[in-house]
Amino acid sequence: MDIKKLQTAVVDALEDVKAQDIKIYDTTHLTSLFDRVAIASGTSNRQTKALAASVRDKVKAKGGHVVSVEGEDTGEWVLVDLGDMIVHIMQPAIRAYYRLEEIWGDKEVKMGAAKRVASSAAAKKASEDEKPAKIRRTREQAEAVEASQAIDDDEAPKKPARKPRTTSVSSDAKPAPKTTPTRAPRASTTLSAAKNKAAAGTGTAVKRKAPAKKAVGTTVKVAMPKSAVASKKAAAAKRPARPKAKA
Repeated sequence: MDIKKLQTAVVDALEDVKAQDIKIYDTTHLTSLFDRVAIASGTSNRQTKALAASVRDKVKAKGGHVVSVEGEDTGEWVLVDLGDMIVHIMQPAIRAYYRLEEIWGDKEVKMGAAKRVASSAAAKKASEDEKPAKIRRTREQAEAVEASQAIDDDEAPKKPARKPRTTSVSSDAKPAPKTTPTRAPRASTTLSAAKNKAAAGTGTAVKRKAPAKKAVGTTVKVAMPKSAVASKKAAAAKRPARPKAKA
């Protein structure tokens, strides 16, 4: 397989499983054993194993040859030997410790970075194109929900409307005004009014009697004459004496 096609297949396989910090270096001036070195990071043992399996399967599908895969037991550092290209898949701590970039990183191949930028731009464009479709689907779903609710409301039995309470007094009727009881006229006033009415029929008016005037002055007591006193005593003497009550 051509080296350019091989490194393209490797980058595609690593990106499919979300590898981090993918680097490809040209090593033709350093060694005659291989022409390219690829270094990528995986966040866990499971991801590093999945990245190695993706590289192996992708290269075989493109018609390439896989020499060996080492380090799958632990998953901390998995090496895929493709003959002309070596792929190192490492966890971040292992990668920072061994620093393979300082050994093989004289000439970095930019093809993988450019391809990643192009693929990310394409993915961004695809996501932007997908947004209107998502909005349209959301709107259609909301309309479908509203339609189903309307159908349920129509099919549900409607409760009879409650009759308003009847009141004995209508709202238009006004309360009767309060009246204070009138006092009955005095008998003397009634009698005088009747007399005046009768006199009016005969043509003569009834005169009211003027009240008697009280005498003004002092009262002088006059002593009884002696003859009257003597006769009063004689009459008292002739009266029989009352019998005394027995004890």
